[in-house]
Amino acid sequence: MSTRLAALLLVLVGCGGEASPREAPLQMLVADPEGFDGQRVATQGVVRHFEAPLHYWIEDEALNRVELFPPAMAAPLLGQEVRAVGTFRYAPASGRSLSLETISPLAAD
Repeated sequence: MSTRLAALLLVLVGCGGEASPREAPLQMLVADPEGFDGQRVATQGVVRHFEAPLHYWIEDEALNRVELFPPAMAAPLLGQEVRAVGTFRYAPASGRSLSLETISPLAAD
C-alpha cells in the first residue's frame, strides 16, 4: 500500500469515514437540482409547513424551497432558522427534498 493511500485511509477512519457535506444554499439547490441529486448537502433557511397534506420545508428569503423528511425532525423547529444536513433528492414529478441526518437551530445574533 502506498504511503499516500495509507494516509488517506487514516484521515477517513479518523473522521468516521464520512465526507463532509457539500455546502449548498437553497438558491443553488433550486437552480440546479439535477446537479445535487443524491448528494449529501448542508443548507440553511427557515422551517415552514402546510397542514393538508402535512409537510415541512425549508425556505430562504427569496422563497426557494426544499421539502424536509422525516417531518417529525422538522416539526419542533417550525418558524426557526436552521442548518439542515442530509441527502438531497430531485425528481421532476415530486420536486426537491432533503432526507435529514441533522437539523439544528442557528444561534441568534
